[in-house]
Amino acid sequence: MKKVLLSVACITALGNMLCAKQINDIKFEGLLYLSPETALEMTGLKVGQQIDIDTVDNAVKTLFRQQYFEDIWIEEEDGVLTIHLREKPIIAKVDIEGIGDSDKESVNSFSNVKKGEIYDFSKIEFAKEQIKKFYELKGFFDTVVDVETNRFNEQSIEVKFKINRGENIIIKSVDVHGADKLDYSDFEPSIANKEREFMGWMWGRNDGKVNLFELEQDASKIRDIYYKYGYLDANVSAPYLRVSFDNYNAKLEYKVDEGEKYKVGSTEIIIPDSLINIEKVKKDFALQGKDTFDIVKLRRDAKKLEDMVADLGYAYVKVYPDIKKDAQNNIVDIIYTVTPADKVYIRDVRIMGNSVTIDRVIRRDVFLAPKDLYNRTDLRDSRDALRRTGYFEDVTIKEERVSKDEIDLVVEVKERQTGTIGGGIGYGSSDGFLINAYVSENNLLGSGVSTSVNVERSDRELSGSISMANPRIFDSAYSLGGSIYRKDYDYYDYDELTSGFYMSLGRRLGRYISASVRYTYETSELSDISAALKNDIKHNKDTSNYLEKALKSSITPSLSFNNTDDYYLPRRGVSASTSFEFAGLGGDQEFMKSTTRFAAFYGLEDAIGYDLILRYKAQFGWIEEVGYLPYNEKLYLGGVGSLRGFDSSSISPKNADGALIGGKISFLNSVELSFPMVERIKMRGALFVDYGAIGNEEFDEQRASAGAALEWISPMGPIQFIFARPLVKESGDRLSSFEFTMGRTF
Repeated sequence: MKKVLLSVACITALGNMLCAKQINDIKFEGLLYLSPETALEMTGLKVGQQIDIDTVDNAVKTLFRQQYFEDIWIEEEDGVLTIHLREKPIIAKVDIEGIGDSDKESVNSFSNVKKGEIYDFSKIEFAKEQIKKFYELKGFFDTVVDVETNRFNEQSIEVKFKINRGENIIIKSVDVHGADKLDYSDFEPSIANKEREFMGWMWGRNDGKVNLFELEQDASKIRDIYYKYGYLDANVSAPYLRVSFDNYNAKLEYKVDEGEKYKVGSTEIIIPDSLINIEKVKKDFALQGKDTFDIVKLRRDAKKLEDMVADLGYAYVKVYPDIKKDAQNNIVDIIYTVTPADKVYIRDVRIMGNSVTIDRVIRRDVFLAPKDLYNRTDLRDSRDALRRTGYFEDVTIKEERVSKDEIDLVVEVKERQTGTIGGGIGYGSSDGFLINAYVSENNLLGSGVSTSVNVERSDRELSGSISMANPRIFDSAYSLGGSIYRKDYDYYDYDELTSGFYMSLGRRLGRYISASVRYTYETSELSDISAALKNDIKHNKDTSNYLEKALKSSITPSLSFNNTDDYYLPRRGVSASTSFEFAGLGGDQEFMKSTTRFAAFYGLEDAIGYDLILRYKAQFGWIEEVGYLPYNEKLYLGGVGSLRGFDSSSISPKNADGALIGGKISFLNSVELSFPMVERIKMRGALFVDYGAIGNEEFDEQRASAGAALEWISPMGPIQFIFARPLVKESGDRLSSFEFTMGRTF
């Protein structure tokens, strides 16, 4: 890059004669993007002023400092200044080679080299250094970044970053010198830099890659582990990383002075005006007298105390835990000092981010309104309730202080696509190929009303339905819904053709509890009955009144509880429901059926720093014949949402000829562990174990399975790919190794 200044030419060629001249005109040559008026204003030169060497020289420097130009020179003839400019080219394309798409997104976000901007060499060099630091923090060393530039023409240029991200440094061992009471296995779950394990490339194994960004924090995490086990005098040195750049292997070392273990002595709460029942609160604390001191429990107790006071309106309460150590006796007294500040009231609730959902639909699930006293539990419950609607990808509620005793709540929502028109194709070992077409909208015109039309076809099923539901009629506590449906399904010992409708009326009984009653009118016809099942009909007294076509008219009251924090992917809370169906309000079928479901979700990210979700799900079914109970109303296990690894509805009691006759009691439970895979597209994996039992009087048939699932919250809704294998099976069981499902919550 060069710069030619008039001041040099003036001194060497024109001397004093030029410096005495007057500027008669100013011209620009080479301007492409800037206007002459803008460029002239930058120079500070004016027609009519005397040509002064310093003034003109400063004008050139001023132009150059704008960073628009890569070359500038000036010519003068008869008082006419011609300023020649060569503007820097515009970046027409930025390309990045040598790294994956996810890293490209990150590099683009911080490199600050953008298409449409003026090419700047210094900015390119800065971007190169940032890329190297980025990969160092990810554990890659000796990263090389080359930059190629290709001119399309005089005005535009392509910038191409070629990145060789270097090598990972692998930690072969982590030594904690001086550790006697605890060892590496105690620290390993919490620290980021871990020693490589055998087959470390597998998920769930430690790959040993150095994470420089977390390295300094690991020492604090080790100290916290000591504090968790009561070693309050523990001292942990800064990490020392010995690296061999011949093979990029490393040894990580810490020095520890453990000290002695402390137990809790007394606990005191200092709070003004007796806002709370101190003795009652202390009894609920996790840390009690004579317990081994635990920093995690201390923080949990402090947070519990803070939330309790915040629920009384003190939004800006602070709790300062202090520990008084008696080193001689290894006793620690805990003092919680509570500073409530002022009571705070809600001035306004503002809704932001909703382009479709009507404000009132959001407000009806916000449990704080203007003039209400602040309550932190209400705030958390509001956020969770909005996430449970399924209308939003994310919900945050910000607190904006407007005065010492007033606060605004800003509810920011990110709406998810709730309406879809489309179709899909899938495959399952049980049902073969699946084709479906659907139109659905879970938030019709932003009103919260859900509607759907669905048609589904597989090797065993042809079904269709039209449904509509309003969860809050006129924004009241009441809900109303209904559906018209028809299903033709080929079971193993018979074919079933079912058609009918249902209507449901419900009411909220609280934030988490709701009740409903459903009326169902349905006809079912069984055909193509197997010989084995016909023998059961012939010889079983309970089925002597068998009807090939039967009408069901039933009423089903139900009660449900849900305090989970999200609709599709909960990380916290419990979802439970129980229902009791009574068939016999006219029609042919007469029975009583009870179904109880329970699911608990627990996110482990706060505990271990990784977004694992532990799920437990259980289901209990019971049915009793009081008149006529057809086979298709009995209980069966197997398939998605039931006992994975077995064909749909393939597990039940059998008669002497091997026909599936259905059960009257069933129990199913499963344990799942969900983990992130590709967070950018909301894809996760899950490992699971299922256990189910079914029978008539006792649980005669018991099965178990295990497997893995791929979970994806796609633009079309949640999708699961399930791979399962039986752990406990019987001869003749129908197995299903792969299933595909769409639209189910995780």
